[in-house]
Amino acid sequence: MGYGWEGETVRLVPLDKEKHIKNALAWLNDADVTAWTLTGDFPVSRFIEEDFFDRMLNQPAPHPTDVVFAVETLAGEEHIGFSGIHRIEWRHGVAVTGTTIGAKHRSKGYGSDAALTRTRYAFDVLGLRILLSEVMADNTASLRMLQKAGYAEVGRIPRRYWKRGSYRDAIIMTIERPA
Repeated sequence: MGYGWEGETVRLVPLDKEKHIKNALAWLNDADVTAWTLTGDFPVSRFIEEDFFDRMLNQPAPHPTDVVFAVETLAGEEHIGFSGIHRIEWRHGVAVTGTTIGAKHRSKGYGSDAALTRTRYAFDVLGLRILLSEVMADNTASLRMLQKAGYAEVGRIPRRYWKRGSYRDAIIMTIERPA
């Protein structure tokens, strides 16, 4: 295996503020990228994003609450997104996951491969047993991505989020580590 955790088309690599922050700012301030994300309704300044990077990079070992990777292509090592494991509950073996892929790299299978690779890391390396993801029902691309990665719908919360002019249902997706 090369540097980072490799899938078939992507590699999950550690965050590097100098290398990855420019794209993070561009994507988090792009209305197309954030159209269906749970964030993205307020401008993100460099200061705010640097603070996020610093928090992710300076978590206490050996049990951080978040593990965030930059997503790069295997061919060319181009930075195309982020994929994270958040709110890790070590005692229960549960965490929440999320992925953001930059607009020009969507619908190419990178998100699904990043989710599969992240899941393998969460189960095989961190020893977690259940991963959860919450997706707006209208976000069909993310739902499809999670299904390809093995997640299944376990619940729905009607009118959970206000996003771009109306309330949106949230779908709760999970995947369990095989017994």
